[in-house]
Amino acid sequence: MRRTKLIACTLGLAAAAGAFAAAPRLQVTETVTIDAPVPTVWKAVKDFNGLNTWHPAVAKDEIIEGQNNHVDAVRLLTLKDGGTIKEKLLVFNPAAHTVKYTILEGVIPVSDYTSTIRVTGAGAGKSLVTWSGHFMRKNTGDNPGPNENDKTATDTIHSIYRSGLDNLKKQVEGSH
Repeated sequence: MRRTKLIACTLGLAAAAGAFAAAPRLQVTETVTIDAPVPTVWKAVKDFNGLNTWHPAVAKDEIIEGQNNHVDAVRLLTLKDGGTIKEKLLVFNPAAHTVKYTILEGVIPVSDYTSTIRVTGAGAGKSLVTWSGHFMRKNTGDNPGPNENDKTATDTIHSIYRSGLDNLKKQVEGSH
């Protein structure tokens, strides 16, 4: 009887561990080097309510709670396809040229998402912009659909970051 309980307990723990393993924590990082000094690039990316000014997928960006560039501010992004994403500012650090935020809700196939945009020097008159995120796929169940799996989540975030950074580079270098 004791052995049966031990086996059942072991199987239960293994099943629980398997449930946690089904949806791993994912990470994406994209970078771009821009031919402009850090203050110029920071000015272009620093406004929490200004993503629509440089990201080609964002039609509108508005603060719906709190104040722009203050921790706990919440913005509502309206995408050009009509979808929306609600995000909350976690860190705004002008000295470190860093913005960190989380997604509260939205159309992107991720959950438990936090992201950081950081601008650093990359040599004389150049800046490196690093956009990184940590997240899980939105459907964390054992059998996500073909558009709900880890690959879809990471591919989506890679695409968002890459298109944003490429357009940021184009805009800043074009106006600098």
